[in-house]
Amino acid sequence: MNSPTIDFDALQTTWIAFDKVAHLRPIRDDAEYDRVVAMMNDLLDIIGDNENHPLAGLLDLVSELVEDYDSEHFALDASEPRDVLRELMEQNNLKQKDLEDIVQQSNLSAILAGKRQISRELAKALAERFGVSVSVFL
Repeated sequence: MNSPTIDFDALQTTWIAFDKVAHLRPIRDDAEYDRVVAMMNDLLDIIGDNENHPLAGLLDLVSELVEDYDSEHFALDASEPRDVLRELMEQNNLKQKDLEDIVQQSNLSAILAGKRQISRELAKALAERFGVSVSVFL
């Protein structure tokens, strides 16, 4: 099996430029977590639900870093995004109608029933509403 040849000289040059801008690493502390979450939120603003956006792969990578840190430090009992949403609604004594300013009730019902996924834009709005990381809804 032939693996693709990587031009490591070109990769090094590109990595140095990227690293100066993003300094992307596994998250080790809360300050780094806050910086990477801010980057993730900015990427969500830029990309929205466009999975073909040139930065979508970067958003996936950043989201995974945040999710890894979240799972180690801020673990919620529920693992499915809809279960996390349901749990947060229960913790805050909210009914579906209480989230009408964020999502239509019919869409929320479909999400909670597992018939619809939470979009990136909705994940961001829910994260802001509940004061949690966007990654718990993705």
